[in-house]
Amino acid sequence: MRWQLLTLLSLAACRERPEEIEPDAQPGTPMRVATFNVRRFFDTVCESGLCGPDDYEALLAPAEFDARAAQLAGAIRALDPDVISLQEIETQPCLDAILARLSDAMPYGVLGEIGTTASVDVAVLSKQPLDQVIGHRATEPLSLPDGSTTTFSRELLEVHTRSPNGVEVILFAVHFKSKSGDEPARRLAEAQTSARVMNEVAARTPGAIVLLAGDLNDTPDSPPLAALTGSGLLRLADDLPPSKQATYFYSGVGQSIDHILLAPGHAEVRVSRSSRAWRDDGGWGGSDHSALTTELRIP
Repeated sequence: MRWQLLTLLSLAACRERPEEIEPDAQPGTPMRVATFNVRRFFDTVCESGLCGPDDYEALLAPAEFDARAAQLAGAIRALDPDVISLQEIETQPCLDAILARLSDAMPYGVLGEIGTTASVDVAVLSKQPLDQVIGHRATEPLSLPDGSTTTFSRELLEVHTRSPNGVEVILFAVHFKSKSGDEPARRLAEAQTSARVMNEVAARTPGAIVLLAGDLNDTPDSPPLAALTGSGLLRLADDLPPSKQATYFYSGVGQSIDHILLAPGHAEVRVSRSSRAWRDDGGWGGSDHSALTTELRIP
């Protein structure tokens, strides 16, 4: 089990670098929000009929599945989030396997299953109970410049939970269209519609802390991120040096494509310079993505 020992050691080493986080001292109850693309966590059933070494859907043997679930649960536990958006979870058994290993720390979770063959979906885990869950994919068609419509590539998952001191927190978990078989117009439409829905929810619930977190597959200078921040959303890692924001490496170049954004109206909960990209061997917890966390202080 050498790989398990190495994973545990790398997780511990990352926990022992508090100097990388320089939060401003401010009053309020601490709350940590996270996002993590776990990278294609498939179950033990081949849904597509194409599960060979070069195929998209991976077919895990039961022992491999258990080991991967344990690795991901350990990686999430090390982040110690109060609430986390996950991406690339295939099915409910995948989520259940993670939850079973986190039952003492994060017992609540929901999967935004879209129901297509071998889909890798978004999910939310929380330390606090989930008060309400809403999927927007079926009710929010995306309009494209050519006049056609399409859908979110994954669920736009709205989850209502609570901060440790009982304030309502609404998290939108997202995973925008990949650049594999790129559809930039679709990704921009996903961002525009997410911003509108998120701002509408924030306007209806002025006492709630409203956040969006996930793999947006685009960088801070891209049109999708401009659509989000231009609508008033605050990107919570924007006060870090670019090298510290990177969550994915492509051809050796670090890119910030995983993001956490805060709806306007509660900027005071943001803790400056508290965001962190967590890496062990390139990514985090066996993924090719870093996890991203940020700290809030809830009055």
